[in-house]
Amino acid sequence: MAEVEVVDTRAPDLQTLRAVRRLLIGAFGDTFSEHDWAHTLGGLHVLVREDGELVGHGAVVERQLRTKGVTVCTGYVEAVAVRADRRGRGYGRLLMDALERELNSGEYGMAALSSSARAVGFYLARGWQQWLGPTAVATPDGLLRTADEDGSVYVLEVDLGFDVWAELICDWREGDVW
Repeated sequence: MAEVEVVDTRAPDLQTLRAVRRLLIGAFGDTFSEHDWAHTLGGLHVLVREDGELVGHGAVVERQLRTKGVTVCTGYVEAVAVRADRRGRGYGRLLMDALERELNSGEYGMAALSSSARAVGFYLARGWQQWLGPTAVATPDGLLRTADEDGSVYVLEVDLGFDVWAELICDWREGDVW
């Protein structure tokens, strides 16, 4: 039986955070960097356990995205992963159900994530929309196009209607900006 828990970053004990990090490194391998770990912290975590053992994780962190001159408080989904030996059992659905409840809490004007090619069908089936316009990041030195990220950003409209063909600009952070 799966158990789903939603916790603030400050709530889990060190042992739980270490288990989350091990799960993410196991799921993403060498591509999961120190910056990726930092991006995972600072918001809410959804933990899925099977018989008390951590088998899935996802996080929502607050970010500021801008489109058509409007800055939107955005719930940004990070580090969604299910242990390889537990995939195909509905744990990803349980994770996203809990994450989307948080995203629809009234706290955010938009929900967004950057998807791997492998997960696109999963998100589309849940109602996420591909952002079709150009992407950019607001760096300390000015606006920088992130053309290599075009097409990998997905949004779930929470409050306002958005033009998915418009430019979408994210706030600056170290590592992968999207």
